Amino acid sequence: MVANEFLPNWASAPGDTITDILKERNITEAEFAQKIGYSPQDVTNLLQGRATITLATARQLEHVLGASVEFWMSRDFQYRRDISRLQAINEEWLDEIPVGDMIRFGWLNHVPRPSEEVTACLKFFDVLSIRAWREKYADLLQSVAFRTSSSFDSNPGAVATWLRQGEIKAAEVECSAWNPERFRSSLATIRPLTYIKEPARFLPDLIRLCSANGAAVVIVRSPTSCRASGATRFLSKDKALLLLSFRYLSNDQFWFTFFHEAGHLILHDKNCLFLEDTEPLFNIQEEEANQFAEDVLIPAGSKTTFIHLRADYRQVIRFALQIGIAPGIVVGQLQHKGILGQNQLNPLKRRYKWGD
Repeated sequence: MVANEFLPNWASAPGDTITDILKERNITEAEFAQKIGYSPQDVTNLLQGRATITLATARQLEHVLGASVEFWMSRDFQYRRDISRLQAINEEWLDEIPVGDMIRFGWLNHVPRPSEEVTACLKFFDVLSIRAWREKYADLLQSVAFRTSSSFDSNPGAVATWLRQGEIKAAEVECSAWNPERFRSSLATIRPLTYIKEPARFLPDLIRLCSANGAAVVIVRSPTSCRASGATRFLSKDKALLLLSFRYLSNDQFWFTFFHEAGHLILHDKNCLFLEDTEPLFNIQEEEANQFAEDVLIPAGSKTTFIHLRADYRQVIRFALQIGIAPGIVVGQLQHKGILGQNQLNPLKRRYKWGD
């Protein structure tokens, strides 16, 4: 490749040049077919780039339209080279995004031919080209606050796909204008929802209470190579996205992630994307969000009792009833603090199934 060589993200067939000449000279396609000795279908194939310009064809074009044989041969060669290069770019991009999961999850409409996958995926992301996609989502993922987890480097395409589906679903959620004070106050009403076992029963109330204060809560399963459990960003100054994946499928993880993300929305910069995955992020903003979630779940007046709890089912259940949250969440917090081992009291956690 030559330095500074112009490499467009499109390919122009020799037929485009032929069409321009025909228009300039007021020659119809039928007249051109007669002059060049081609059938109407052969001319259509030539104009649309489906037919390769052979040496014989180049001589006919020189005779009928002008320009040299070398020009027409070079024009066709450049077009074929651009098509090959763009095909390689398309295939590389499709390898970056989880097309199979997108189709399986119903995020993409049925794609009858593999050649149409790029167009369908660009439409999903609401961009005109792969270059535009890279510009849009590179900026988005680079805005992840203090990102240190390897998941962002391993497959940003999968992360971008999950975030985009979250945006699409958030557009369907009608929200009042963002009000951080009212949103914070609503968490006291949301907290008792942790008692409800089935997501199908508590999610409508959770979504309603948050949307009333400007936050669109969206549940989107994470595709392959996207280990995200939650994310927050502001879609506009008046609408926040709180995106959850149900990745861990247990009530302690789900609810801690929700309140952690709520903490980001209340405490931190509206211009940042906060994204959590399986590896803990150690920075001041993540620590603040963790502390916010813990303070919502375990009231200040109960923390002394909390840290003295042991691996006793009745003791943990009694404490959970006293402070008004599900016992499994108490177990999760005790495990997080190292008070309980990761294998202790897990039957108290509520396990979800995707689609519950």
